[in-house]
Amino acid sequence: MSAPPSELRLRRAERVLEVRWDDGTQYALPLEYLRTHSPSAEVQGHGPGQQVLVAGKRNVGVTAIEPVGHYGVLLRFDDGHATGIFSWETLARLGRDQARNWQSYLAALQAAGLTRD
Repeated sequence: MSAPPSELRLRRAERVLEVRWDDGTQYALPLEYLRTHSPSAEVQGHGPGQQVLVAGKRNVGVTAIEPVGHYGVLLRFDDGHATGIFSWETLARLGRDQARNWQSYLAALQAAGLTRD
């Protein structure tokens, strides 16, 4: 889905970014999930297998959402992370694969002896 969403709504108190498209597709993406799955090189690395496991982001917030051209947004997280452009396709993929990605993330945290706090 490369079309821009019809709505982006930051629910600060719930720490969720709601994303809706004109076709009715919608996702409620927790900010912790977006931070730990950021498309930035800092999180994804510079090649396959170089992903970095990001822990301790349960209470992360977003201070700003900045449009980037017509293809995505930059999320400025309150922990200082502000790299990685969330394209419309990336947001759609993160929404579509959220359950599987989240379970993999929790398993990786446990295996590494890390926590969400």
